Amino acid sequence: MSLPIEDYALISDCHTGALVGRDGSIDWLCVPRYDSPSVFGALLGDEEQGHWRVAPSDAKATATREYVEGTFVLVTHWTTSTGELEVCDFMPHGDHLSNIVRRVRCVRGLVEVVEELRMRFDYATATPWVRRVEDGDDKMLVAIAGPNALVRRGPAIEAGERHHRSTYVLTEGETAEVTLTWFQSHKKPPGPIDIEAAHEETIRWWHDWASRYDHQGPYYDAVMRSLLVLRALTDEETGGIVAAVTTSLPEQFGGQRNWDYRYVWLRDAALTLSAFLAHSYVSEAQNWRAWLLRALAGDPDDIQTLYGVAGERYLPERELPSLPGYQGASPVRIGNAAVSQFQGDVIGEVMVALQEARDAGVKEDAFSWPLQRALMTFVEEHWNDADRGIWEIRGKPRAFTHSRVMMWTALDRAVRAVREGGLPGPVERWEKLRDHIRDEIEEHGFDRERNTYVQAYGSHEVDASLLVLAQVGFCRPDDPRMLGTVAAIEKDLIHDGLVMRYRIDASPDLDHLPPGEHPFLACSFWLVEQYARSGRLDDACTLMERLLSFTNDLGLLSEEYDPSSHHQVGNTPQALTHLTMVQAADWIARAQADQEAAKERSDKGDKHRV
Repeated sequence: MSLPIEDYALISDCHTGALVGRDGSIDWLCVPRYDSPSVFGALLGDEEQGHWRVAPSDAKATATREYVEGTFVLVTHWTTSTGELEVCDFMPHGDHLSNIVRRVRCVRGLVEVVEELRMRFDYATATPWVRRVEDGDDKMLVAIAGPNALVRRGPAIEAGERHHRSTYVLTEGETAEVTLTWFQSHKKPPGPIDIEAAHEETIRWWHDWASRYDHQGPYYDAVMRSLLVLRALTDEETGGIVAAVTTSLPEQFGGQRNWDYRYVWLRDAALTLSAFLAHSYVSEAQNWRAWLLRALAGDPDDIQTLYGVAGERYLPERELPSLPGYQGASPVRIGNAAVSQFQGDVIGEVMVALQEARDAGVKEDAFSWPLQRALMTFVEEHWNDADRGIWEIRGKPRAFTHSRVMMWTALDRAVRAVREGGLPGPVERWEKLRDHIRDEIEEHGFDRERNTYVQAYGSHEVDASLLVLAQVGFCRPDDPRMLGTVAAIEKDLIHDGLVMRYRIDASPDLDHLPPGEHPFLACSFWLVEQYARSGRLDDACTLMERLLSFTNDLGLLSEEYDPSSHHQVGNTPQALTHLTMVQAADWIARAQADQEAAKERSDKGDKHRV
């Protein structure tokens, strides 16, 4: 059975990633990209769906783990009855191969080590044909199924029934090294890698990237790890930023809310870009903008909510009976039906990110601004259409207030590009439509009796996405209407001190799925930011500290959290959770700096009066 979600660590080469359990088992790996089929799928079933475990044979062994600081090089320290063992797991950066390296070193005494390898290609639908291959001193285990192949190098390993197993003893100071490399089966196996050089180069690359980090303020380590997660989720070759490493980790244990997040959502990627830019990672903005231009090229009416890592458009949602599901939560899905939805907010998030890129010095080129003008044409033609909203409802489309606000935001940023940036465009027409949308939102998206913005036109319900209104400049954080909205969210949506997306029981027709999910962590981080921006700094810090207590021992967070069982829930690690953490920490830092500056001015004033 798969482990609790928080028991998994991520290792990554910025093309794909593996989830390594606290028990030493790699239970999830898709190669060569995050959105490729799995070769280890035990996370969504059990060992029969594929896994690779390297650990002491001692069943009572205990483990602690950590990343080499500022990297995704994982080091697990095992203590057994006979000695201590250290396992270093990493995916080499820069070799353009899907390599996993597992270095095993005995630190004290002697330790018996067991390696178990079950390879299951194509979401556990194909058990490979495996053979031994020798090329001089290079002894390999080669596994092939269809177009995919893996080559394993390391200590001698024996075949069992549909799996392989190796057992060996290491004494103090001895090291064993094992590697696994994916390659296309019609090609020869790639040669062995220089493990020591790959280890040093991978640490150096991550350290170089982390050295550009410029966060000033509290929560330094949490923000650093979150930015590293966002970088790991960014494909180095294409620039696409996936929403999470996994598919179908449930939003409710044993339930049906199981979705595939291994794709590039325009919304999440744009918000990730904002987090990068806020911390001086400008080259990531340039790479993502290049991805965006390629993905959106064509008729603006063909714009999608999400794309493949390289901008692929055809991502139909399917169910996979070959994977039983995380602890029985089924169905397991690949692809995502949201690909065909109209979600009116996404162009707003994209335009915000591109405006921030301009502010950071990224120049428009002959392609980028015309594309944005085409997006504005799309907004002009579709701003009044009902949509599925940020939560990707599967019920009847509605006029969601958040979506309309983000349409307003898209036009607002286009106007700024013309008025402040000197770019060409029909600015008067955009301004007129922008102001019209604002008037409509105030008339139909605001409940005057409760003094709150509402989830959708005609509704009296609130929605956590309304916390974004102040973030994008639609209203001030301390505007009475915004404060009234916050009060309504605190009253209606807070459960066990955390923010729910919306009241599912009050809107059962939104998604046509059985009720039941856990607090969505990004919503609570939005509330932290709102508190910090509106002068409730103590409340912001209190909620922030609680949210950070939900991270696992390596600083990773999934989509949701169950405060009753104290377990992470949903796909992991999730970009939206980590980027909203970064934004919340940044606004707390600003609020504290403003508070200190005000106190310093007050102290100077007191001295002057004396």
